[in-house]
Amino acid sequence: MKRRVDLKIHGRVQGVFFRDSSQRKAKELNLSGFVKNEPDGTVQIIAEGEEKNLEELIEWCRAGGTEYARVDQVEIKWLELSDQFDNFIVK
Repeated sequence: MKRRVDLKIHGRVQGVFFRDSSQRKAKELNLSGFVKNEPDGTVQIIAEGEEKNLEELIEWCRAGGTEYARVDQVEIKWLELSDQFDNFIVK
């Protein structure tokens, strides 16, 4: 079943290749959407795809993503599927 998730990742996640690594992981999982830095120091990920793949992305984020990042918290909001994305991009 396809779903959409909005993730807000807290911790040391900017300036440590978290967005680039997130993009690679999302593409590996056949997800679409985007990842971007937020002014408050968090990273936002909006992703759509199969629920099991979204769950795997969430676990990857919780595990820290990259070796240089430190993830303290992952806020998760499940949203209605929009099917608006063709690929997964870094904003």
